[in-house]
Amino acid sequence: MFKKFKLNTLLLFIPLTSLVFCFNSPKNDDEKMSTIMVSVKNTLSYLHYAPKPINDAYSLEVYKHYFETVDASKRYFMQSDMDEFAKHKTKLDDYLNKGDLTFYKLTVDRLYQRVDEIDKIAQDILSKPINLDEDETLILEPKARANATTKAELASEWKKYIKYNILQEMESMTAKEEAQQLKKDSVQKFKLKDTIKLEILTPEQKRVKATNEVKDLITDTFRRFKKRNKMDWFTVYMNAYTEVFDPHTNYYSPKNKEDFDTQFKGKVIGIGAIIQEKRGYLYLGALTIGAPAWKSKQLSEGDKILKVKSKPNEDAVNVVGMLSDEAVRLIRGEKGTKVTLTVEKKDKSIKEVTMIREEVAIEDTFARSIIVNAADGKKYGFINLPSFNADFEDPKGRNASDDIKNEIVKLKAQNISGIILDLRNNGGGSLTEVGDIMGLFMNTGPFVQVKDGNGKINTLRNKTNSPIWTGPVVIMQNELSASASEILAGAMQDYGRGVIIGSPQSFGKGTVQTFVDLNRFLSTNDDFGSLKLTIQKFYRITGESTQRKGIQSDIQMKDFFTYAEVGERYDEYALAWDKIAKVPYEPVNYFSVQALQKGVESRLQSNKTYQLMQESAQWKEKLDKEESIPLSQTKFNEVMKSRKNQIEKFKALDKFNNGLKFTLNPDEVVREKSDEAFQKKTQNWTKNLQRDLYLQEAVNVISDIK
Repeated sequence: MFKKFKLNTLLLFIPLTSLVFCFNSPKNDDEKMSTIMVSVKNTLSYLHYAPKPINDAYSLEVYKHYFETVDASKRYFMQSDMDEFAKHKTKLDDYLNKGDLTFYKLTVDRLYQRVDEIDKIAQDILSKPINLDEDETLILEPKARANATTKAELASEWKKYIKYNILQEMESMTAKEEAQQLKKDSVQKFKLKDTIKLEILTPEQKRVKATNEVKDLITDTFRRFKKRNKMDWFTVYMNAYTEVFDPHTNYYSPKNKEDFDTQFKGKVIGIGAIIQEKRGYLYLGALTIGAPAWKSKQLSEGDKILKVKSKPNEDAVNVVGMLSDEAVRLIRGEKGTKVTLTVEKKDKSIKEVTMIREEVAIEDTFARSIIVNAADGKKYGFINLPSFNADFEDPKGRNASDDIKNEIVKLKAQNISGIILDLRNNGGGSLTEVGDIMGLFMNTGPFVQVKDGNGKINTLRNKTNSPIWTGPVVIMQNELSASASEILAGAMQDYGRGVIIGSPQSFGKGTVQTFVDLNRFLSTNDDFGSLKLTIQKFYRITGESTQRKGIQSDIQMKDFFTYAEVGERYDEYALAWDKIAKVPYEPVNYFSVQALQKGVESRLQSNKTYQLMQESAQWKEKLDKEESIPLSQTKFNEVMKSRKNQIEKFKALDKFNNGLKFTLNPDEVVREKSDEAFQKKTQNWTKNLQRDLYLQEAVNVISDIK
């Protein structure tokens, strides 16, 4: 199934104008879905920044977008289905206006029907020997593939798809054997203790094992698919309507909204354990140190979960065969309440473990810093900010600006000479946090302009005149830096307060969203979900929108994303770029970009690792655009051999070390001694930092700032 890349939303929590639609309380799921449709339509029409006419042209776009989401691979629906569906192409606007479920029910019921049929087809294919020498070709590019016209054609396409997965699995086994052999050779070469046991399979053994692996994978995929509630597909259907307005306007079911809030706040009420799904069973993954599951001393990673008792006065629920997200919702609950897990340990013993739910922080969403010891003898602070998180409901909740402030205070205590703020892969978050973070580095001033759908422009200002860091600042970005990241980087660039280094341009999301609870229009206690709605566009203080264009780096370094179609400009439904008048502001101009650029250009021209990385990125992008692949084992192996030879050329990238030395902040040194999970995570983090070519250049740049 097609998965669309999603960024965090730039959220501005503001009161919306009063808007009332009158609905009776729905009696069943059909009435509920119908009510949601009409409510979404009215909200879009009245409150969206750039409302579209709900007409036949809109209907055609929704129709196209819906099937790009539901069956992008054209592997489920047959051409006869598409011919039948096409009769509704210009009626989707009418269905939205009336809350008519005709098209939704037709397509989803047919989807479940086809999945049942394909499940049987796949099991039949996998029950017989598959001829891996048959000369066939699999079309990889959906646009180059047509829907099957007959059941025989559908079966043929699935046979090719299964065969492709078996060949890939066999190739993976071969690669694993080769890696183990190299490791064994190295051990013997240096006369170390050899404990490596090689498992070399014959081609036939690989075929059998690979076929069984693929059978398990396919079986589990269909099992999980059939477990999905039809309301889940309704969310997909509604988003076909909303995302044609713009890609960041989305319908959220109650459980989707709960997941969004959890990520945005960076905390969850639960037991502090990852739940993993494998072949119809649920297992405990990593346990968070200090959280209830860890404190119980009775649960371990790998325990099989059999039952969950969510409330003391309710029966335990059997979770065998349940989807992981459903089980997670049983385990989550109110702070201070009890939850009981029945688990099967690795020794097959059964245990019941009762815990008190607590607030568990998702640390990967929070800022973290480390000290970089550079070759020039100076120390620089490196701060990674994964998101502009904020907790609007809890005054004591964590937010990005306070976290950054705390990291700066710790770094200053270590006598650093500059700060590198890493916004790579940061998809945004709270707009209010941007001004607060900017205020940590400079005095008061405007940092963004916000325009609503009526053309009213509001200028937001950083309100502090007491920055806590006035030294050099370098901001790292890439193509996945979006929204709030772009506002901060753009403002720091416009003032000349920070040097922006990274991809030629950032993602290009220049819109602001807010959540509208659909319940506000209904007299009911049921939760009908929310609409995340684009209500504003933001502009730099220079008047330029970041929409589609993003922020251009002062120091441009191409990366793997540069050669891929990543960014708002590649989305056909994204709002357009435009410009408004600039606002008065006083640049501080801490540095000369031109002088810094010369140093970088000189270094990159002679940097063989950087040149090799560009070549690798271009090659991988070329692979992603290949439209077909041969499926006879001989030809497939030839393709894999050719790719291996190319990969061999790029292996030097895996061995790259930037030579930088890192020192943890004193509080983290103490924590490492008692928190094994944190210690492991820190080791992985510093290892990745040592392989970071872009961080190496960021350190060079901050060293060059006079």
